[in-house]
Amino acid sequence: MDIRSLNFYPEFVFRTSRSSGKGGQNVNKVSTKVELNFDVRQSALLTDGQKAVILDKLASRITKDGILRVVSQSERSQLANKELAVKKFYELIGKSLRPVRKRIPTKVSKGAREKRLTDKKRRSEVKSQRRKGSEW
Repeated sequence: MDIRSLNFYPEFVFRTSRSSGKGGQNVNKVSTKVELNFDVRQSALLTDGQKAVILDKLASRITKDGILRVVSQSERSQLANKELAVKKFYELIGKSLRPVRKRIPTKVSKGAREKRLTDKKRRSEVKSQRRKGSEW
């Protein structure tokens, strides 16, 4: 299932406020900062399993009430920040729901093993020649 195919818009709650950063006088007048709030626990579109995964993986971004907050204030317009916040939301949810691929352990190749042993022997010979006494 592609997470972008789900329409989360009815469950989004947007808040706007004055933004910091670039924009000059515009920053002092217009509320361009957008905060997207999404109640993970009350979502009708997510299964219980998905909710558990999201609550676990995004715990640092979720409040005690189960609200996922995504803030955007990098653009000069409120609409652009709103679109950016929605994009960030979908990326966060998509990454958290992507299953982690299990690592398949690999064996050291025969050639690599032989090279390691020959290098080890060569190093051993150099050191043993030093021990026998230097004649200079």
